[in-house]
Amino acid sequence: MTTKTSLTSPRLVQLQRDLQTGQAQALDLFWQDIGEQGTPLIEVVPGDEVHRLVTFLWKDPGETHNVVIIRGPTRWGDFAKNQMVRLPETNVWYKTYQVRSDMRTTYQLSLNDSLVPLDEVEDWKARTATFQVDPLNPHRYVFPQDEDTPEVPESVVSILELPHAPAQPWISPRTDVAQGNVEMHHFHSALLNNTRRVWVYTPPGYTGSNEPYGLLLLFDGFAYLRAIPTPTILDNLLHEHRLPPLVAVLLDSLDQETRNRELRCSPLLVDALRQELLPWIHEQYHVTTDPAQTIIGGLSAGGLAAAFVGYSASETFGNVLSQSGAFWWNWMLDDDSEAEWLTKQFVGQKKLPLRFYIEVGLLERATTVDQVVTNRHLRDVLQAKGYEASYAEFNGGHEYLCWRGSLANGLLTLLSKK
Repeated sequence: MTTKTSLTSPRLVQLQRDLQTGQAQALDLFWQDIGEQGTPLIEVVPGDEVHRLVTFLWKDPGETHNVVIIRGPTRWGDFAKNQMVRLPETNVWYKTYQVRSDMRTTYQLSLNDSLVPLDEVEDWKARTATFQVDPLNPHRYVFPQDEDTPEVPESVVSILELPHAPAQPWISPRTDVAQGNVEMHHFHSALLNNTRRVWVYTPPGYTGSNEPYGLLLLFDGFAYLRAIPTPTILDNLLHEHRLPPLVAVLLDSLDQETRNRELRCSPLLVDALRQELLPWIHEQYHVTTDPAQTIIGGLSAGGLAAAFVGYSASETFGNVLSQSGAFWWNWMLDDDSEAEWLTKQFVGQKKLPLRFYIEVGLLERATTVDQVVTNRHLRDVLQAKGYEASYAEFNGGHEYLCWRGSLANGLLTLLSKK
């Protein structure tokens, strides 16, 4: 289907003009240029240094009914509104967005998408079967396959990174930096009735004879090990004396059902951490019992869980690090319960001895829930109650590509050496 639309991309305006004036090779030359530079097409906005024009492209091999941009600069779930259109009489499908030039995000394309809205999806695997990487974009982000779940393949998405996206200086190994040690254990919880992997990072020069080390406990341990290179980030920060030495414990989340149950404000999880995991950590490693030097953190549901653990056990965990915390969630996802349940608990509770680092991406706005609004709401509540609650927004989505860079920001905010 061909839809008429006004062109805002200067390159596409030029292509259309060339074709209309009879330049028969213009289309082939256009695709040759795109093949060399890759997609999306990024162009300046005349007189505007703050924004860029980003044009997504699809080269039609035939039988294309629609092409939808998935995530990226779009509102997640607005499938019908984010369809490309075809440049008349060509095989060029396109859609242009004007966005801030500090955007970093990932996206996919969906060829011949069903356009079924999020709230009507019954089979998620079938709904996403048409999602794919952008074949003309060589820049990709890979969430690696977990060797413990070989039935779940790696996840690959395309990267959109604009010129003024924040630097991520801590995520790559450096040859001149000493590396800490990572040990994997299997930890059994009688309270939770399960056994999981726990990865423990100890810093270079770790010893049991000095002052106890600070403690960082992160949920979704596999993600914080492989998708977000936490050991490398800590190595680099410690090498430049930006943080005091600490031990990091990366707690596996097992399967999705277990993750959903445990990370949704579960008092049983809090009990397991206090009564089982922490005693085990103190037996095995030389770490502090000072809550002011202890961080509980996580991403998405893990950010929600971290804040709930801090709320429930501030005498143990004095710092909360939340990356895109899912604070919109109802209590145990009960349809009859209150939305933003945890935020409302902080409203009714006297101020606790807690410090917070909270961040969220400006693209985390879906047709079903707005993470930006709910994270801002929690920030406002905490600051009104007198908490030290540092808050940051990045121009990206709900994705590891952004979290891997901003984890260091949270650590520096909560534990930076004075």
